Amino acid sequence: MAPKNKFTKDEMVAAALRVVRAKGADGLTAKTIADELGTSTQPIFTAFGSMGGIRQAVYAAAVRVYDDYTKIGLQEKIPFLGVGTQYIRFAREEPELYRLLFLTQTQEFSAMQAMRHLQALVRPTLIAVYHITADDADLYFRNLWLVVHSLSTLIVTGDCPYRDQEIGQILTGFSLSTCKAIKEIPGFAAGTYDRDAVFRALVSRDAAGF
Repeated sequence: MAPKNKFTKDEMVAAALRVVRAKGADGLTAKTIADELGTSTQPIFTAFGSMGGIRQAVYAAAVRVYDDYTKIGLQEKIPFLGVGTQYIRFAREEPELYRLLFLTQTQEFSAMQAMRHLQALVRPTLIAVYHITADDADLYFRNLWLVVHSLSTLIVTGDCPYRDQEIGQILTGFSLSTCKAIKEIPGFAAGTYDRDAVFRALVSRDAAGF
């Protein structure tokens, strides 16, 4: 009879998650997990069968960590702003898990899948707060999320020069300009407006002010 594993699967996944946080996804091997647990690799393969099984379990655990951040954001007074700030917080506090989920090619989960999931969750609040249509709300969130994702990626890659206050100002300005465009430019969300005419009107208005 094979000896009983000293560690549970959950304990092994927790150890593997610690390895990813410290060494990145490329540093995840049976040996690094075993070293983290202070055991041999045999119990790990007995529990999961292969590294593929281990990586799948770790990936699912990383998604759960991300989901916890999302839940906090959804509980904020303004949920669509909350999920954006929590996405950035996740990037700051869990950079290697962010890399694993959003900067790694995978069919299981992706940045765009995450965006569409959040878009559906915050759509009702956007409609209620800004008094806009569902299409307007989806455009608003997509555009704002693209900025959030860009800033988060810069944070993870160590190339973001902006502090939290500056990031807040960027998001507020982008939010305001998008909302204003939706409200004041007919056909903006559908993309049917006359871009040249809109820009000419803006330039002419500014020129008249001089």
